[in-house]
Amino acid sequence: MKDLDVEDFGQQIADAVESYLVSLRAIARDETASTAIPMLLLEVSQIMLAGARLGVQVPFVPDTEFQPDAGPDPDLDAMRIRLAGVLGDLDTYAHNFEPYDPDTLPANISDDLTSMATDLANGLSHYRSGDVIEALWWWQYSYLANWGTIGCGVLSALHSVVAHSALDSDLDESDRVAVADEVLGE
Repeated sequence: MKDLDVEDFGQQIADAVESYLVSLRAIARDETASTAIPMLLLEVSQIMLAGARLGVQVPFVPDTEFQPDAGPDPDLDAMRIRLAGVLGDLDTYAHNFEPYDPDTLPANISDDLTSMATDLANGLSHYRSGDVIEALWWWQYSYLANWGTIGCGVLSALHSVVAHSALDSDLDESDRVAVADEVLGE
């Protein structure tokens, strides 16, 4: 990428990160599970698109091996607790961290969203301090090493809830047969 392209790409990723962080805080503060789940599905999908864009780039390499510390990680524990409260029983899901390993582990959507937010906020701190390459390196590295995998699990869990909500029906089997017969004209 040319320098101008790197700057523009960095701005696009920073915008996506900022949108994710702001939305996550708002959802934790203002939503109920019935509205939070679809909103979280949208937000996680959008940040995963940004991650995929990072993942397919040639690796970003900072000018020096060690970069200045961007400051402390944000304290997102209160947001995590609020998200867990909003999600209730839907917070815990089965996550397969490695698709070629058949074992799944219990995970919490609230923990995973917060872990993703921490990684993303770290890169945003570098970006805001003017170190675009370090921010891009951090976002790319943490996407491939952590939040990309976590995001896939969260996305799958959220999609499952939305799909079941939309597709599951309260009709029993005899009602379904009657509806099918009516549709078929029998």
